[in-house]
Amino acid sequence: MRYLQSPGSDAPVSASAQRARRIRPPARGSRMSRMQSPTPVLDLLFPRRCPVCDRPVKPYGALICGGCAQVPVPVGDSICMKCGKPVEAEEEYCADCAARKHLYYRGMAVYRYRSVSGSLYRFKYDGRREYADFYGEGMARAMERFLRETGPRHAPELLIPVPCSAQRIRKRGYNQAALLARRLSENTGIPASEGLLVRSRDTRAMRGMTAAERQINLKRTFHVYGNGVRLKSIMLIDDIYTTGATIDACAGALLEAGAEEVSFLTLAIGENAL
Repeated sequence: MRYLQSPGSDAPVSASAQRARRIRPPARGSRMSRMQSPTPVLDLLFPRRCPVCDRPVKPYGALICGGCAQVPVPVGDSICMKCGKPVEAEEEYCADCAARKHLYYRGMAVYRYRSVSGSLYRFKYDGRREYADFYGEGMARAMERFLRETGPRHAPELLIPVPCSAQRIRKRGYNQAALLARRLSENTGIPASEGLLVRSRDTRAMRGMTAAERQINLKRTFHVYGNGVRLKSIMLIDDIYTTGATIDACAGALLEAGAEEVSFLTLAIGENAL
């Protein structure tokens, strides 16, 4: 099991209330939001790309171009009280969550999927790992909202990225959910682990599948190794939430292994099942 902790931390913080107080997401335009590349030479050879336009970021040292910062659309104030999808102000739950139960406690996302779909594709399939720096800041702000709305009792003790199969890791070279979990861990101080939850087999692409078809496709796919999930609250991290089939499959494995509660935080979420 491998923990990823924030710099200067010797051990995971155990008290949920203490952890909640430690979460101070960087503000837009702060020094953290203008992180620089390792050296000027590397930056000239391999310039940081804007997560929106994919051109070298301007101004130098920023994580997103000034003119692109408003393109990613936040989920908004009115969201489903279960999965976090945008809903009308008078609605408590989205149509998906009103129709069926989920194994997770609650979820939240940062952006509406359609506003970041091209960026997510490049992040996931075109090697744009540097996008995680910008997205990690947005997820830290979403974590702050999650804690405001649920209270310190539900503060996660551990972040776990939704795992990729070994085949996909070999093809892509990395797991985009793990990159997001690392950045979120660095920004919040909540430890993250990539070794507890494992995807034992590859599955068919699920775009276009119904919720029932996705559940069948994911059956017996995720497994827990070790006793490290016997915690009060665990938060799953992923790039996108669609029907919730993947999150439910992961949550089921974690709950069966001893976790008391599982929530999730994703970078993007669809307004309807994709």
